[in-house]
Amino acid sequence: MLSAIPPQRVFDMFRNGEIRLIDIRESSEYAEKFIPGARLVPLSAIDGQDLKDASSPDKPVVFFCRSGKRTDKNAERLERLAGNVDAFQMEGGMTAWEKEGLPVKLGNAPFPLFRQIQIGAGVLVLSGILGSYVWHPMYWLSAFVGAGLIFAGITGFCGLGILLSRMPWNRR
Repeated sequence: MLSAIPPQRVFDMFRNGEIRLIDIRESSEYAEKFIPGARLVPLSAIDGQDLKDASSPDKPVVFFCRSGKRTDKNAERLERLAGNVDAFQMEGGMTAWEKEGLPVKLGNAPFPLFRQIQIGAGVLVLSGILGSYVWHPMYWLSAFVGAGLIFAGITGFCGLGILLSRMPWNRR
C-alpha cells in the first residue's frame, strides 16, 4: 500500500528535487490543468512505461490523480510499477493540491467530451420538439436521440460521442 503524503509536503519535496511527481490522470484531464514539472503517465497506459528518471533512477516517486481515489484503488499496481524505489501517493490528489493554493498551470482544453455530448443531445431533442411545430414528423428526431441515449447508457457505446470526439476542436 502506498503511504500518503500531504500536498504541501509533496510540493516542498518536489521543489527541492527529492521526488519525481507522476500524474496518472488521463490526457483530457491533464489538458485542463496540470502541475508544472509533473510527468503525465495516464493510468490507462501506465503498464509497460518506464517510470524511472534517467538522471536519478533511485529518486522516490509520488503518484497522484484528481481526487486520490484512482491512486488509492491502484496502489498495489503503482507500487509494483515503481520498481525498487520508494513510492507514495499524494493525499487528496490534484483537488487537495489546488485547495492548498499550490501552483497549477491551466491548459487549453475544450469542453469535456461528456459535456459536448449533453449539449449535442439537448440541441437535437429541442430541435425535434420545436421543429415538429413546423413539420410534424420532426418529433421522431427527439425519439431517435432518446433511444440513442438509452442505448448508450446500457451498452456504453455512444455514436454521438464518437462523432464529437472526431471534431477538429477535440483533436490533439
